[in-house]
Amino acid sequence: MRKRWIAAIVASSMLAGAGGTYIGISYYAGEEIDAEKAKTHSGANENSAVTFDIEKMESAYQLILNSYVEEVESEELAEGAIQGMLATLDDPYSVYMDEESARQFNEALESSFEGIGAEVSKVDGKIVIVSPFKDSPAEKAGLKPDDEILKVDGDSVEGLDLNEATLKIRGEKGTKVKLEIARTGLNKPLQIEVKRDEIPQITVYSEVKKENGKKIGYMEITSFSEDTASEFSDQLKKLEKEDVEGLLIDVRGNPGGFLTSVEEILGELVTKEKPFVQIEQRNGERSTYFSEREEKKDYPIAVLIDKGSASASEILAGALQEAGGYTLIGEKTFGKGTVQQPMAMGDGSNIKLTLFKWLTPDGNWIHKKGIEPTLEVTQPDLYRTHPLQLEETLKMDMNSEEVQFAQEILTALGFEPGRADGYFSTETEVAVRAFQRMHDLETSGEIDGKTAQALQQAVLEEIKNENNDLQLQAGLKYLAQ
Repeated sequence: MRKRWIAAIVASSMLAGAGGTYIGISYYAGEEIDAEKAKTHSGANENSAVTFDIEKMESAYQLILNSYVEEVESEELAEGAIQGMLATLDDPYSVYMDEESARQFNEALESSFEGIGAEVSKVDGKIVIVSPFKDSPAEKAGLKPDDEILKVDGDSVEGLDLNEATLKIRGEKGTKVKLEIARTGLNKPLQIEVKRDEIPQITVYSEVKKENGKKIGYMEITSFSEDTASEFSDQLKKLEKEDVEGLLIDVRGNPGGFLTSVEEILGELVTKEKPFVQIEQRNGERSTYFSEREEKKDYPIAVLIDKGSASASEILAGALQEAGGYTLIGEKTFGKGTVQQPMAMGDGSNIKLTLFKWLTPDGNWIHKKGIEPTLEVTQPDLYRTHPLQLEETLKMDMNSEEVQFAQEILTALGFEPGRADGYFSTETEVAVRAFQRMHDLETSGEIDGKTAQALQQAVLEEIKNENNDLQLQAGLKYLAQ
């Protein structure tokens, strides 16, 4: 009987508040590997297991411990040495977690957790948002994929590893964290305050949608938790009882999760003709994993993807595309093609180390590349607006980036400010007055705090209107052909 994977491949690190962080994890064959077993794991031989001079490291340890100008704790030296070794790997997914961090990490795997509800990664040395979760505090506050986190509550994250950065962002439900964000195309960083909350792990939402006289089953998977596969199976059965004529699976903004959930879901959707994933060790040896299904579903399937779709989501998308022959619709995915595994260090701490690459059914490694959609569809400008952060009321003849943001919002909402270069013109004032009249605000033609808040709320409402979701509409039309 082939081996089964018992826990997770996660896109990167989830901002899980007090609930902890999890970073691309998988328990192989149901067993957590300890440091001793790691010496021979993944085919590593005796020569490759020891890649440094033990005596030299011991000499440095004793020299610093006994002779440094100030007294140093031995435990700090040991942990510093471990972190230093991991830093040489230049791999943001390989991290050391002390006992407390490991405890928080494990709590994050529970059915719910407290935090801001976003998933982050370290890319080229920068701490970036991969995706905010659906309806999370992060999403409501205006955080977007590819936002770079510069500071947390005024403290720079420069030089911090991924785990250290996420520890700064965590906190209890009801507390607030202020993030300084750099966003592509903006001259100045954004200051975004997020109120932490409980993030439930309900991961599958489904409904029947009508398109061109056909019933299309729509299933959104927000992440792959321990219960996602059973949720998916139950809801798929309900959709099939409704005699759906197509299935649209939405993994946009899905940062990943348990591979067992992906395996079970794919077991219902792809046949055993091709592997749904391949796992490659450092020596190039590959293991392949197959569905046991004999025949495909009798209805067409398509998948919605975007740059927030990562890791386990990419395994699903890659398998459905290459093993199932199904269509991917949207934008290129995030691109995480490695597998991490926790290794117990014997004192409650662990090292999560990258041990494997995962490959698509056709053997493609998508790391730092992502998966290209079959049908590329870009969302409207509405989805790319920026939050307004007023230091003063915006009015005629002002020229600033905040005015430009307001003009972009007005344009996206169907008003015509006449320009989008940051100059508050007469046409912009007319557009502001029109917006204010429509929303029962004082028609001053100026953008004060109330008008700014109303503009941002209007954007959120329009984004929730699925008629504006061009990717969703393209998916429904494709399946209803």
